Amino acid sequence: MPRAPATPARTVKARTPRATQGKRAKPAAVDLLQVLRARIGSQEIPPGSKLGETDLADEFGVPRTRVREVLSALEQRGLVERIPNRGAVVTRLELSQVFQIYDVREVLEGLCVRMATQNVPNESWQDLLDAFNGRMARLIKEENLDEYIAGYEAFRRRIVDAAANPLLAEMLDSIFEKTQVLIRRIIILPGRAEVGRREHIAVLEAMRRGDADEAERLRRANMRSARAYLERYQRYVL
Repeated sequence: MPRAPATPARTVKARTPRATQGKRAKPAAVDLLQVLRARIGSQEIPPGSKLGETDLADEFGVPRTRVREVLSALEQRGLVERIPNRGAVVTRLELSQVFQIYDVREVLEGLCVRMATQNVPNESWQDLLDAFNGRMARLIKEENLDEYIAGYEAFRRRIVDAAANPLLAEMLDSIFEKTQVLIRRIIILPGRAEVGRREHIAVLEAMRRGDADEAERLRRANMRSARAYLERYQRYVL
């Protein structure tokens, strides 16, 4: 008896369940703290927003106990506060707190630059110096401030890494999380990007010479300059 012709094999494509279409993909559970820190720092989750345990557990696919652990960690970092009858709410900084943070940041950033200068060879900073003299200047002229800010954040991260002090890095990262949006707003203020670029060049030139004392002094002056811009334009920034 003749056999029936074989049915051609079909490629079956995986289909996204209807219930999950259009929803944000769930990050790995271990990323929960980092993702929430980033969202709060960028104001994707703005100040005053409530962080619901059930909503977060559903979004990230983790138990509520894990969410509570992460919320406690965020509270310890000052990013979240627990309010009776409301639960966990993203912290809203008052103007006086912002200025206090900048006073502390001045000291820590200066210390960080000092340690970075002492820890690595002087020539390690030449590429950043070249970038601020060249590419970063062009970005400002082109008004490409998103790329300029990315370059500034890379400059800051290089210095923190070179300082090689975990406690200092944790303190600076905590401050950066609280003020990340403010930093971006200050940079786009009239003339601030160019002033900041020249200040960063002065810091890097001192680091390139291996002059840790001068690098620290200039970085602290840079922080005071940013604070002065914030005071001057506070009604537009805060």
